Amino acid sequence: MSESGKILLVTGGSRGIGAATCRLAAKAGYRIAVNYASNVRAAETVVAAIEAGGGEAVAVRGDIGSETDVLAMFEAVDARFGGLDALVNNAGVVDSLSRVDEMSFARLERMMRINVIGPMLCAREAVKRMSTRHGGKGGAVVNLSSIAARLGGAGQYVDYAASKNAINTFSVGLAREVAGEGIRVNIVSPGIIDTEIHASGGQPDRAEKMGRVVPMQRAGTAEEVAAAILWLLSDKASYTTGAILEVGGGR
Repeated sequence: MSESGKILLVTGGSRGIGAATCRLAAKAGYRIAVNYASNVRAAETVVAAIEAGGGEAVAVRGDIGSETDVLAMFEAVDARFGGLDALVNNAGVVDSLSRVDEMSFARLERMMRINVIGPMLCAREAVKRMSTRHGGKGGAVVNLSSIAARLGGAGQYVDYAASKNAINTFSVGLAREVAGEGIRVNIVSPGIIDTEIHASGGQPDRAEKMGRVVPMQRAGTAEEVAAAILWLLSDKASYTTGAILEVGGGR
C-alpha cells in the first residue's frame, strides 16, 4: 500500500496508537505532522524514527482542547506541507475510576472539551482544506472512538464512554455531510489496547488484567489498531464511509 506524498495529520501522535499510526503511515509514503500537547521529546522521537527510515515528518504542538491551538496547529501544517490529505483524530483523555454521582463539573468539562469538541474542531479545519466545496481535492478522516461507547463504562468512566459515543454520532453525520465533496469519514473503535493511556487514568496494569476477559484472551497492540486506521485512510477503502470498525478482540 503506497500513499506516497500524501499529507497526514495525527493528533496525539507522540505516543500509543497515535505514534504507531505515524510510523506505519510513514512507511506507506505519507508525510506526517505529529501533533503533541506538551511532550515535545516524545513527538521528536517519533519524528526521528520516521526520518531514520527515509520518511518526512514534523512535530506540531497543539492542545486540541483549545481552539486557538487547533487553528495554530493547522496553520503550521499548511506552512510546512502546503495542504492536507488526511486527518486522524486520535488525541483524547481518560480519568480516574469514578461513578457518575462522584464526577465534578471540571472533570466532565475537560472530558468533553478534549474528547468531543477538540476532534470536531479538527474535523472542521480538515474539511475546510480537503472538501471540493472549498477548492480542495478530497481526503480521508479517521476518528478514534472506543468500544466503551457500546459498553457504557459503568462504575468506571461513563463520561469517557459518552464522549466516544458522541464521536460515533458526529462521525456518521459528518460522513454523510461531506460524502459528495470527496471526503470519507470513518471510525476505528479500539477495545483493550496496551498503551500508556491506562497509566494516565491511574491503572497502569489495566490492559494486562482486562485482556484476560477479552474473548481472544489478550490485550491488543497499538500497531494492530494503526493497521486498521491505515486501511480506512487508504484508497483500498474507497467505498467505505461512515463505518465503525471495532478492533477489540471480540469484546
